[in-house]
Amino acid sequence: MCQEADIICRYHQTILSYAVMFKDFFVGFIKIHILYHASKQPIYGLEILEELGRHGYRLSPGTIYPTLHRLAREGYLSAQRKVVDGKVRKYYTITEQGITALDEARRKITELVEEVIEERLDR
Repeated sequence: MCQEADIICRYHQTILSYAVMFKDFFVGFIKIHILYHASKQPIYGLEILEELGRHGYRLSPGTIYPTLHRLAREGYLSAQRKVVDGKVRKYYTITEQGITALDEARRKITELVEEVIEERLDR
């Protein structure tokens, strides 16, 4: 027989599992947004932080800067330092590898959306 505490514990574990899964999804969405904007023009941290905020993402500099650095380290972005108003700012642009990744993400997103919408329309 289940104890009430066991049921509550399993409920909390399930909620935590969903939270981790959605966090992983959103991190992927954020990376795609970054690549997209970097494909349009050079971007910098605060600018992309504000742009993502317009899309409903609530991120801190402690999230966005490591993400930008990681994308650059992995070859999806290139970084260039520029002095703006006496301060050094790092601008990021998409690389060929980043363009390839963004194109693949577009294909996968399109396929997923078409499948999900088609299923919904079939109901």
